[in-house]
Amino acid sequence: MTVRAVLSVIGLAFTAYLAARGLIWTSPETVERGWLIVAALVLYLPVTWLWIFAIGARERTTAQASPVTSPAKLPGWGVALALLAAIVVPNAPFLAVTEAGRSQPFVTWVIGGIGALMTIVMVRRRPIVAWTGMALLTLSTSFWLGPLQALSLGLVGSLMWVTAAQLVTIALDRAARDAERLAELQQAASAWQASQSGRQRERRLHVQRALQAAGPILARTIEYGGNLRAADKEAARRAEASLRDELRGNRLLDDGVRTEIEAARRRGSAVSLFDEGGLEGLRPADLDAIRTELASVLRDAVSQRVIIRTSPHHEVAVTVVGRSPGEGAGGDDDEVDLWREIRRPR
Repeated sequence: MTVRAVLSVIGLAFTAYLAARGLIWTSPETVERGWLIVAALVLYLPVTWLWIFAIGARERTTAQASPVTSPAKLPGWGVALALLAAIVVPNAPFLAVTEAGRSQPFVTWVIGGIGALMTIVMVRRRPIVAWTGMALLTLSTSFWLGPLQALSLGLVGSLMWVTAAQLVTIALDRAARDAERLAELQQAASAWQASQSGRQRERRLHVQRALQAAGPILARTIEYGGNLRAADKEAARRAEASLRDELRGNRLLDDGVRTEIEAARRRGSAVSLFDEGGLEGLRPADLDAIRTELASVLRDAVSQRVIIRTSPHHEVAVTVVGRSPGEGAGGDDDEVDLWREIRRPR
């Protein structure tokens, strides 16, 4: 059995005990209209138990709502019934008896009964309704008994119940908010730790690729004392370009793209990669599609200079531009012989 169920059973038993006092007429000679006492009981018990079990309750749907800080709330008709009980129940028993019987337990039970009902209303996060009900109870009992006698016959206790319920509710809500904040911080810390682990793995991969690309050239450089052959110098330039690719355009690279870039450089093309943003947030499958298309473009490229740039445009992901010297042209007068825009996957 859950804590909520246990508390509901306790509330049910306590309110039933309070109502049962209204059936024990210790001074029957003072009762003039007994049906009013019974009517008060008939109204009080269903309304109170309705609030205990929250029949027909709905959850708060605001963005700040949570299962802890926002329990089930009764709709407007439940509020109306609670206020109706706060008006009728305290007055009906007093009307049913003579002045001599107004201080009898079978009449004054309404002070504790309405106090218990408004305590339940307060726990249901209806503080305005609860204090309105207590104000109505205070006015009614003060009118029939007088303020001092009403306080001595249980009004102080009812006020203390409602006050304590509000303080406990505020404390629980604050603890729930702190727990939610702690959970958010824990999630953020876990996400940061995961991202750091990912970056460490990525850095290790970069180091491994750098060693694979530059390690043999560096070994030969040391072996020959820097006197490299033309083929070794060309291999060193390609290794340096590969390392630059890893730094400038890592998001564009996979094994297929690296292979095609290396093949283009061996054909004599100068390939440059520039990651200028725009690929963040893409799904892995979308990045794979972009890289596959980029590898296909590079496979057929024959330009002397190939420039690959990412694009922040909402439709274009990558732009590939190829330039080659035109016929009879010199210097920087190159012609664009390759233009390809790789679209973002939809």
